Amino acid sequence: MFPNHFFGIVEISGTEYKINIQGQSILRKQLIKLPIKIHDEKALLRLTGIEGCLFEDLVNYAGESEWVEIDSNRILYYLADNQDKINNIDVYSRF
Repeated sequence: MFPNHFFGIVEISGTEYKINIQGQSILRKQLIKLPIKIHDEKALLRLTGIEGCLFEDLVNYAGESEWVEIDSNRILYYLADNQDKINNIDVYSRF
């Protein structure tokens, strides 16, 4: 049985924010909302960690939020299998 969401704390430029990772809904595609503005319509998310863990997903940027929100079934399922191995989530964009 897979969890349907993950909550935690992330650090962006020295400031801590809450993070919520959940599966995407039927009506919405994979997306990310950030407490910082980026100018691209899409962002590459890269999850890395111990034992060479690496996973990437391309998501739509859906605007600003008070915390980090990620809606992606692929990321949710990968985290469910590897939650003890992941220690970084990088967001790549041209900002």
